[in-house]
Amino acid sequence: MARKVLVLIGTRKGVFIVEGDAGRRSWALRGPFCDAWPINHAIADPATGTIYGGGGNEWFGPAVWKSEDLGASWTHSSEGLAYGEGEEPIKSVWSLAPNGGRFYAGVEPAGLFRSDDGGQTWQHISGLREHPSRADWQPGGGGLILHSLVPHPDDAAQLWIGISAAGVFHTADGGETWEPRNRGTRADFMPEDQRYPEYGQCVHSLVMAPGMPDRLYQQNHCGMYRSEDGAKSWESIEAGLPSTFGFPAAAHPRDPETLYLIPLNGDIQGRYVPDAKAAVWRTRDRGDTWEALRDGLPQENAFVGVLRQALATDPLEPAGVYFGTSSGALYASADQGDSWTCIAEHLPTISSVETLVVDG
Repeated sequence: MARKVLVLIGTRKGVFIVEGDAGRRSWALRGPFCDAWPINHAIADPATGTIYGGGGNEWFGPAVWKSEDLGASWTHSSEGLAYGEGEEPIKSVWSLAPNGGRFYAGVEPAGLFRSDDGGQTWQHISGLREHPSRADWQPGGGGLILHSLVPHPDDAAQLWIGISAAGVFHTADGGETWEPRNRGTRADFMPEDQRYPEYGQCVHSLVMAPGMPDRLYQQNHCGMYRSEDGAKSWESIEAGLPSTFGFPAAAHPRDPETLYLIPLNGDIQGRYVPDAKAAVWRTRDRGDTWEALRDGLPQENAFVGVLRQALATDPLEPAGVYFGTSSGALYASADQGDSWTCIAEHLPTISSVETLVVDG
């Protein structure tokens, strides 16, 4: 049976789906879905093929949308997505992650929820917000958001999360207790004698190397890092990159040595690709060296940014790589980043890009 690739796109005005053949030569766009709600993260559960979209805002409230028929129809639920009486209301869902039969949602203001019934109802994992550091968490430029969810592939009790601006935290007991894991990551916005705090760093993206759960990669407001011990310590791998600042990171689906980044020109220089020339940067040696991939990408007047969840890979051979821009363009590579094609444009600002491969 023929296979097809679905690129799931979360935008400021709903979810879009770009559908392509297994050769990734022909593409068709569908959407917008989710009643054009702001969707921060659209993702699929590869075990079931169900598509989810997390989003909302102060007007709509938070919700998780769900499609069990590849986008033909949708429902949504916000049941349980609330803190206790007297706490600040939840504005939006920012991140989603399946983990076996369970689903996680990260929200703004930063907190963690779990669903055991496919997103119909949600339960607050209160241990995270009970951490002693919570009073010191500060909002990043996008707000106080829990944007990265990295479950352990073989141990359902383990989970890593990223909060801007609080840092990386890890639980080994299903969320009852949490440990900050930020040793070695800088906070350049702090006074010079406080630039390596226990927590308070502005992590932008957190991903796991395939087949190596102790190897994590982190794109930070202040550098790019690798950990070989489950985030207990971090090592800078920013040498060779054009900037220490960027948002997204995406791991290769099979090779733990290969990682993709899209650096931007800096936090106060405009937050667009350096010199307005688009490039995806790839390492094939876990960050020791980097190369710029530009073939097919605009090399002049590209004043675009790429948000933290808007870079992804697919599991085909060779691996596909995809990213979406702040100006609503979606680029795809069917050869692991060596060459690129624009497969959709003029979309709303793209918040997230994920993939799903299904039988046609």
